[in-house]
Amino acid sequence: MSCPICGGDTAHTVRPFCSKRCADIDLAKWLNGSYAVPSQREEDAEATSEQAENQPYRPH
Repeated sequence: MSCPICGGDTAHTVRPFCSKRCADIDLAKWLNGSYAVPSQREEDAEATSEQAENQPYRPH
């Protein structure tokens, strides 16, 4: 199994990551909203598009 962040070999203590650093990077992506579970509800799609229009552009 390879690390989903960097592709390196996983370490047993921080599995499925290779290091604490990659685990922390993954956690930060969840906390800042980079990862999201798509919704099939129409209301959610409208709210998301309105939020995207109101937020300034943020480069990665």
